[in-house]
Amino acid sequence: MSRLVILGGGITGLSAAWRSRSLSQTVQITLVEKQHAIGGKIQTVNQGGFLLESGADGFLSRKPAGVGLCRELGIASTLRGQIERRKRSFVMRSHKLYPLPEGFSGLVPANLEALKDTQLLSEEGKTRAISEPAIPARLDDSDESVSAFMTRRFGREAFERLIEPLCAGIYAGDADALSMTATFPNLRELELRQGNVLTALHAPPLSSLPSFVTLPRGMAELVRSVFRGLGDVRLLTATSAEAIRRQGDLWAVEVSNKGNPGKSETIEADAVIVAVPSRAAAGILTCVDPELTETLGAIPNASSAVIHLGFRREDVANDLNGYGYVIPRVEGSDLLACTWTSSKWEERAPAGSVLLRLYARRITSAEALEALAQDELRLTMGITARPILARVFFWQEAMPQYTLGHSRRLAVIDERCAHLGGLYLAGASYRGVGIPDCIESGFRAAVSAMEYLQ
Repeated sequence: MSRLVILGGGITGLSAAWRSRSLSQTVQITLVEKQHAIGGKIQTVNQGGFLLESGADGFLSRKPAGVGLCRELGIASTLRGQIERRKRSFVMRSHKLYPLPEGFSGLVPANLEALKDTQLLSEEGKTRAISEPAIPARLDDSDESVSAFMTRRFGREAFERLIEPLCAGIYAGDADALSMTATFPNLRELELRQGNVLTALHAPPLSSLPSFVTLPRGMAELVRSVFRGLGDVRLLTATSAEAIRRQGDLWAVEVSNKGNPGKSETIEADAVIVAVPSRAAAGILTCVDPELTETLGAIPNASSAVIHLGFRREDVANDLNGYGYVIPRVEGSDLLACTWTSSKWEERAPAGSVLLRLYARRITSAEALEALAQDELRLTMGITARPILARVFFWQEAMPQYTLGHSRRLAVIDERCAHLGGLYLAGASYRGVGIPDCIESGFRAAVSAMEYLQ
């Protein structure tokens, strides 16, 4: 009987286990997770009737892997979209909120008429952004930062006021360092194929679903559903993978129990899927391939924090008619955005209450972050009351940064793994940070592993 070990019990590792089991009922599968609970950054907490997400609160339906997995699990019919009647967002400028122009397609302001009406750009800035179709394409294949690409195509003002805060909301990173070809390859491909970006962004949607969807009881429902379907997969929680070694044709995975340091074992496997962050993977694979571990360790990660604040509705004067607002880096704030969660999704706060969720660029203490968030809400939204709920989730170096040269690093990683045979890397560190990206990454690794084992 063939044996597969999967390291990492986040959505990537769970998806890999799900797909592996669906492809083979005979392969012996062991899933190893260092935390006491599976799910990784996907954790949903019900606190006093407030539904709090520690990580992503939904996912894009246009990327098929997320909805596809929900269909396989039998929960696709329960997916729900954002509250449609409140479908608008804002940009903060000097603590005043201005509507984000309608018609954004990802990072791109595709509705030129709406762009002409925005108060966020000067007339010169609007003219420069609207002239994007006339800007010649850059034809050389050198890597380019997100800020360089977007500034070149839409102008500096549109980048700083509209595009940068949306990019930061996805990657929590510095657009001056992020690689365009690694983070938003579709836009670079449009430039090369069409000569510009705007004229190619009017294709009909690929899905009849709302563009952004979630589950009624929170994203942890996805984790629970996958777990229930894993059958006889052996699950080891509170267990840390210490090292992977090659033993002839087999892999030896050394693990230890966090609650009992003296309790360790070596699990033999014919194939291994490593679905943990790249730096953790580098540490585990030190004895396998020095070039591979060096490349994995070179992928940087950013830290972030999620701050949930609940208020009595009567204490918030703003009508909350929208999904929230983003905060451009040029505002000098340590906060990235504020989501009006109870206006974005149904049933996220008790009756007579509202739930707001803010994102911080860096980690400090919970008390300092709560104070930072409350100060922001006071200055921008006029909220002076103390919250009736406060909860902070920290993510230390948990957001991979696809910096310049990321594509070259991926080529090295792929080449080294191909030589090793039976070793597969998956997760947000490589080709996408969203939930559907991670699911797809887990699926790909599982298919490759099953083909290898057969």
